[in-house]
Amino acid sequence: MLPDKSDLTICFAHSAYRLADEYRSRGETARHLEVRTLDELGERIGEADVVVVSGFWRNAFVERAPRLRFIQSISAGTDQYDRALLREKRIRLASAQGANERAVAEHAMSLILALTRQLHLARDNQRNGAWRGMIGDPNAREKELGGSTLLVYGLGRIGSRLAALGRAFGMKVVGVKRSPQSASDPVDEVVAPDCFLEVLPRADYVALTCPLTPETEGLIGEAQLAAMKPSAYLINVARGRVVQEAPLLKALRDGGIAGAGLDTFHQEPLPPDSPFWGFDNVVITPHTAGETQLYERNIIDLLVENLARLHRGEMELKNGII
Repeated sequence: MLPDKSDLTICFAHSAYRLADEYRSRGETARHLEVRTLDELGERIGEADVVVVSGFWRNAFVERAPRLRFIQSISAGTDQYDRALLREKRIRLASAQGANERAVAEHAMSLILALTRQLHLARDNQRNGAWRGMIGDPNAREKELGGSTLLVYGLGRIGSRLAALGRAFGMKVVGVKRSPQSASDPVDEVVAPDCFLEVLPRADYVALTCPLTPETEGLIGEAQLAAMKPSAYLINVARGRVVQEAPLLKALRDGGIAGAGLDTFHQEPLPPDSPFWGFDNVVITPHTAGETQLYERNIIDLLVENLARLHRGEMELKNGII
């Protein structure tokens, strides 16, 4: 059980988001603190009954946090939390699923459009003051999305919204879902994960919108990349470890695929010497697919709702994990 509001302490932990400002704007009066670094969180987590966190979380913090009773994740992904440990310590956990579904789906579509219309190359030309001439080789020109095939791996909220966007652009959408029979309208076709390799050769764009699980870790490897068309693009707005980076680098170097739009990587921030920076056929964004002007509002909506449920003694949390 949480302490009463008069005794409650909430710790907001993020390097940039102004979660405490949004919390105060609601007229909420519980004591709260805001930390901007991993070290600060480690120093002050012992004061907190509730932590609102994502990338800063370390499971070792549990031993420093005797008061901790609830974690509101800032992200939809919760693979960083040791669920068995949290259950043992009777710490509840809820995800931010749905808080950024529109943003991530739109970001994935933006990566598709940027690669299709060569906007990244246009920006490079703009920086260099170079007016690119018309292209004689049809295969080197910009593409059109209408009539192409979008393969979406993971038909949760983000994947379903991306599928709907693809359909709006006239694309044929094939979805991969653990329970194909429960798929909704935005897809033209849905298959189970064990059919993924079979449908890959049909795709012009392969978008990863799945959570990181033991089943999806390393999902895209040498065999999957070899099955893709040389003209196809890979879009990753899931987790970095869903993609095996060495085979992807080889496919990009050797022309195994046409290019990639990547928002996540194994190591973040992406090191300055990473070979990914050097590819003209790659668009990189710094794990910002879910970032939006409305994000603080969406997270605090979840937090306030879940705190109210916990104070009422309810067991079911919104987006509850534990």
